[in-house]
Amino acid sequence: MARSATSRGAQVAPLKDRVSPLKVTRWPLMFALNGMRIKDVGQMTEETLQLLTPEDCLVAVMVAVSASDENIRTAELVKIQNAVNMLPVFASYDTDRINVVSRTVFDLFEQEDGLDALFGLVRDILPERLNETCYALACDVAAADGTLNENELRLLEEIRYELNVDRLHAAAIERGSRARHMV
Repeated sequence: MARSATSRGAQVAPLKDRVSPLKVTRWPLMFALNGMRIKDVGQMTEETLQLLTPEDCLVAVMVAVSASDENIRTAELVKIQNAVNMLPVFASYDTDRINVVSRTVFDLFEQEDGLDALFGLVRDILPERLNETCYALACDVAAADGTLNENELRLLEEIRYELNVDRLHAAAIERGSRARHMV
């Protein structure tokens, strides 16, 4: 079982080894992407992977954080839309893809190993230089409604682990999100 280290040296099991906040069902993974059926994420071709962009991965993680508490709030959706409209990383992104990516995330969450599949796609497609950006966007979406519940916190922990975001960097990102969303 893989473990991630915390700032005090204690070991924390990845989210998949603990109670998952997401409702999941069965593998092999079947989901729709732009009208295509992808039969098995483990056997995706390079051509299929090219359909997803790094920007799609950022949107997918934001949608996943919003859906993690099984209650997608308007503030979270507005935060996602604002990020896509305003941030330079999304300068050439087609905003119509948000719906396609959202459906893909929801389809993944219906699968037994959907969260692992999502992280696998993100790790394969997202350049390492955008890992902290991805975590920052996830933190902003989680904080958008003014509260962080246990499911969102666990998913943020798993994102931090899966994207290999340094704990000190993550703390700074979290503090920045908290400051931006303080009421």
